[in-house]
Amino acid sequence: MSSFAELGLSRPVLRAIEMAGYTAPTPIQAQAIPVALEGKDVIGASQTGTGKTAAFALPIISEMTPGLAPQCLVLEPTRELAAQVEEQMRRFSYYRPLNVVLLHGGVGYATQTEGLATKPDIVIATPGRLLDHLSRRNIDLGGVRHLVLDEVDRMLDMGFLPDVKKIIDHCPRQRQTLFFSATMPPQIETLANWALTEPIPVEIGERRSPAETVTHAFFPVAMDQRDELLLALVNETHFESLMIFTRTKKEADSLHHLVSTHCGGARVAVLHSDINQNDRTRALNGFRSGEFDVIIATDLAARGLDVSGVTHVINYRVPENPEDYVHRIGRTGRAQQEGDAFTLLSADELDFAKAVEYFIDKKIERRKLEGFPYVYTALLDESPPKPRKKPKGGKRRR
Repeated sequence: MSSFAELGLSRPVLRAIEMAGYTAPTPIQAQAIPVALEGKDVIGASQTGTGKTAAFALPIISEMTPGLAPQCLVLEPTRELAAQVEEQMRRFSYYRPLNVVLLHGGVGYATQTEGLATKPDIVIATPGRLLDHLSRRNIDLGGVRHLVLDEVDRMLDMGFLPDVKKIIDHCPRQRQTLFFSATMPPQIETLANWALTEPIPVEIGERRSPAETVTHAFFPVAMDQRDELLLALVNETHFESLMIFTRTKKEADSLHHLVSTHCGGARVAVLHSDINQNDRTRALNGFRSGEFDVIIATDLAARGLDVSGVTHVINYRVPENPEDYVHRIGRTGRAQQEGDAFTLLSADELDFAKAVEYFIDKKIERRKLEGFPYVYTALLDESPPKPRKKPKGGKRRR
């Protein structure tokens, strides 16, 4: 499809798309929207930064009319993702008088309860806070016609699947369910088989591969030089916006102090789940607007968040889960833009590095930072990776 008009969307939605500055549908939008408009269930998967939110929001809004009860429920694993989807839903329903309400933790109940009393058409929620409102009888999901389960593998990682099942039990059996997940481990396949009816799969690209526009490499280093190399990379890299990922909240706070102190001129924010909601929102919005040019985050920010223009990503440690590697470095190179991703690698992380290479089916280049005063580690002796030979009679594996 070369234009949104060819997808069958309503005129008010097309006007909103034009106002938002969208010109042509992405591949997942072009494939998912016509199927969703037919009322069919969808299992959607694509690499990060490909426009999945619009893939489910546009057809739902196109088919909805204002009512007196929630008709659409969107479940998101984190507050930031829920707020981002609310913003997009409001943008796409600009020419439709639809009432949108956001429910998530970290803030008081009063405003949300008042919002639910206005009989919203669309509810975007995190599972825990929605269950709280259900237990208080603030919301009835009996009229839901469209259910969206977004970033389901992330919900699994965060332990939300039991809550998600409870919420689905509150929804009518006769409904449309749109299911988006970057990966499909067995637990999620079981949920999909239970929650969806004859779903149409829509998959764009390989789930296991980083975006082709991202250049990424491991930087071997002795364990006691990890901080020193991180600072050297930050100071010597010509970035416009940089995301640094860590495993723990304590580590994120420590690196925030380190980079703020030793990288002159860097405007640094930190993002993790122990920070209060107002500060999390300020950090994310400030990074988007350019108030901050470096953000240090846990995997809270690795998936789904719409942060455009990230030129560089640094993994302070190799992720323990190889899927997280793909998601983290996918924060750059979004929407076909080029980006660079560096991952510090010390001897205690070799097994994690091998797991990443096995997952993406590719040897990751090892690099050294020119001029850095390396302390010896056996990792520095590793020879550069040799290109794989093309198998006889077949295509080269990627």
